[in-house]
Amino acid sequence: MAKAATKSQIIAKVAEDADISKVQAKAALESLIAQAYKGAKDGFTVPGLGKLVKVKRKARMGRNPATGAAIKIAAKTVLKFRIAKATKDAILG
Repeated sequence: MAKAATKSQIIAKVAEDADISKVQAKAALESLIAQAYKGAKDGFTVPGLGKLVKVKRKARMGRNPATGAAIKIAAKTVLKFRIAKATKDAILG
């Protein structure tokens, strides 16, 4: 199994593909990340890749894995990334 690309590898590949400097590619990537942070509460979409959405989880019962005792897990809000259909089709075939 191949290792995931590092941030510097991604920046280098973006710079090469877009024929821009690594500094410009880094600025573009950081801008995208900053927009995702700001837009996550309303749902942030990266066209062709997926959507970052805020989801409310209900309270539920769970088990302590060490003791097996039943515990109550509180309700909370979490972030999920929903993969776009085009991305699934491209990767899974």
